[in-house]
Amino acid sequence: MTSVASVPIPRAIAVGVRELAAMCALLLAAAGGVEASAQDRFDFAGSAMGTGYDVQVAFPPAGLARTAIGRRVHDVLERVDALMSTYRSDSELQRFNRARTTAWIPVSPETVRVTLGALDVARRSRGAFDPTIGPLVELWGFGPNASNRPAPTTVQVAALRARVGFDNLEARREPPALRKRRSEVELDFSGIAKGFAVDEIVSRLAALGVTNALVEIGGEIRGIGRSARGEPWTVAVEDPPSLGRGRPVRVALEDFAIATSGPYRNFRVLDGRRLSHLLDPRTGAPVASDLIAVSVMAPTAAEADAWSTALLVAGPDAGWELAERERLAALFVRVRDGASERRLTQPFRERRTSNAASIGIATEPPTDPSTEGSTEATEESK
Repeated sequence: MTSVASVPIPRAIAVGVRELAAMCALLLAAAGGVEASAQDRFDFAGSAMGTGYDVQVAFPPAGLARTAIGRRVHDVLERVDALMSTYRSDSELQRFNRARTTAWIPVSPETVRVTLGALDVARRSRGAFDPTIGPLVELWGFGPNASNRPAPTTVQVAALRARVGFDNLEARREPPALRKRRSEVELDFSGIAKGFAVDEIVSRLAALGVTNALVEIGGEIRGIGRSARGEPWTVAVEDPPSLGRGRPVRVALEDFAIATSGPYRNFRVLDGRRLSHLLDPRTGAPVASDLIAVSVMAPTAAEADAWSTALLVAGPDAGWELAERERLAALFVRVRDGASERRLTQPFRERRTSNAASIGIATEPPTDPSTEGSTEATEESK
């Protein structure tokens, strides 16, 4: 078995509605081949947006300085944080949230683009994803003012639930602006902003002439071109650590993105109940099901980010039906009798790779076309 280096994705210390650390473990690795030299790739890693990021550039254009790439990455992260953070009182998003008006409010083109993308997923998911969920995040003790407050009463939930609803929000491109149909509407982009930042970095790198790169922020990943080994970027999606080490599902990210949503790490325990940070905008309460993770592949990281949240919130059955209706490439992981069960839509199955050498784990084909139980993996090559 070929032994190659794997690159672990930093665990997120995430924010808002969606704790990006609450995801299946993802391992990045280039497919087997000869080790790349330092001149064939630039690597960048650090912390931003409340989580970790990792950027790999393979075969950088001749004459392009490493510092120029690093500067572009830094600029994007700073820009998105300044626009969309719920943790900064001076962010554009928080200024919009504080405005108690139904008039058009000028915002940046980036905020309009994210809003339009969020509204599209909200409509198509019939409210399972909703960017106006901000008031409920605060109520349940998550977000920038996280606390150990008691669980809200049904009256309190109902009162704030009345302020939530994507139909209460409008966006226009020219001139870029947002408008509330209810002045109390407050936005939270935690389920899409990191994916958007990944896409922005990819776009900025492409403008520099970069054609091969892998960008990851808090587990939201997008690959373009190929790795320094000349093979597609490969991602292995594993079960959450609490379920033991099951056989990973490997997919190739060649001009594609993947994101995972899951409730098992970021939660609160109140009165003996474990409350997920993932809230259902339609009920105003934390999601509660045996579905522990959903991974979605899409052309952009923002789409994958939002849809993974929407499917997780929708639940194992309604979420599966939604993924089938939208023809999404999705992987569902649920727990039954203490064991995990995976279910893959056909579009996701078509993007799997059988290259076990990329991470040195033996595999065997599933016995059922749509469902496969987790099995113990053999030891990775050293």
